[in-house]
Amino acid sequence: MIALSLDEIAVVVGGTVAGDGAVKVTAPAVLDGREAEPGGLFVAFAGEHADGHDYAGQAGQAGAVAVLGSRPTALPTVVVEDAQAALQLLAAHVGAHLRGGLTVVGLTGSQGKTSTKDLLTGALSKVGPTVATIGSLNNELGVPLTILRADASTRFLVIEMGARRMGDIAHLAGLIPPDVSVVLNVGQAHLGEFGSRGAIAKAKGELVQGLAAGGTAVLNADNPRVAAMRALTDGRVLTFGRAEHADVRVRDLTLDRLGRPSFTLCTADATASVVLPLVGAHQAFNAAAAAAAAWAIGVPLELTAAALTTASISKWRMELSELPGGITLLNDSFNANPDSARAALDALAVIEGRGIAVLGEMLELGEESETEHHAIGEYAATRADVVVAVGEGARAIADGAGSRAEALPDNTTAIDWLRRTLAPGDVVLVKASRESHLDEVAAALSPE
Repeated sequence: MIALSLDEIAVVVGGTVAGDGAVKVTAPAVLDGREAEPGGLFVAFAGEHADGHDYAGQAGQAGAVAVLGSRPTALPTVVVEDAQAALQLLAAHVGAHLRGGLTVVGLTGSQGKTSTKDLLTGALSKVGPTVATIGSLNNELGVPLTILRADASTRFLVIEMGARRMGDIAHLAGLIPPDVSVVLNVGQAHLGEFGSRGAIAKAKGELVQGLAAGGTAVLNADNPRVAAMRALTDGRVLTFGRAEHADVRVRDLTLDRLGRPSFTLCTADATASVVLPLVGAHQAFNAAAAAAAAWAIGVPLELTAAALTTASISKWRMELSELPGGITLLNDSFNANPDSARAALDALAVIEGRGIAVLGEMLELGEESETEHHAIGEYAATRADVVVAVGEGARAIADGAGSRAEALPDNTTAIDWLRRTLAPGDVVLVKASRESHLDEVAAALSPE
């Protein structure tokens, strides 16, 4: 965050100052007062069950010097009608101020956004100071908060962008137009909201259309809907994938006994071997996307490949753990859609041992929900020895898995069943949409 007084912030966001307008904000903005840093800004929202303004004192104790909110608080406050709109205005202002020395990468897709963002961030961090989206905070609040973590020393800003409706990504990209726009894939995530894959593709394409002048689009050569986005820009386009014509190509992909990929990344002028410490063949293509984005910025392939060998990604995304008793846990419980579920099941299938897929409901699939859950059950039966469907929303998974299925009503029952059933050599995959809270199942299996 660049240093700004409350008076200056009020001018930017069209607010008024309650308290000392000379107070300077010098640290990032936060929504949780407990996470405030010395000199930081606490953004307060009045919610249905709690009013953030009441926690201004707590934010002050943690280090915040001011509040952005809709009414005065115990701290000096910039008062606005709409705190969300004001936060975005402030982020756009800070981004414009930093623009000269900053390269911005925007990244979207139906799945793999966070893992690819983490891989790219690891590579760019080897080159210069890098700020990136924390976890999956990729919405109308997360994007401006990410921008506001940048300062004059930041060289690279990596922003994950999600969408639940048409126009979301266009709006987010408008806050700070990316120099590089990465589109990973068009799948079935949020199919219920958008209605069709064509509509999802149109929404993801907004990131390509939002490129800054002279920017580069990085597109998946293996996904026809993404490859077609080349027509959305007159600028430079780089592609990644397995296709022969991909600018950054994945070759010689193999998996070890724990499902970790080894492969070669190839461009027209260079090749580099990569051994990822991550699980799943799909991670090789996330790595290729990261390498293509880094290459678009000017980072040599060899440097990116070296950084990928020590990569780490956000929690609950294909986390591999060895549990007591010789049991292996693959925790992919952060979120799920049909495409990511198939990728996780593919990873389970190549890990040595009896495979047990613990699957919960996949949300936001609209009218196709039952059909897609049944199809995942059928697919799981080809990849796992036992398919445990947890919750009423996952019953169609059990139906699809047939004789390999175990239908359980809730997480508590699933935990009890697993504790009774697991044996040395078993491999357990835990996968569901976040709202199913199957992370509780994974946590119950892990040692304290």
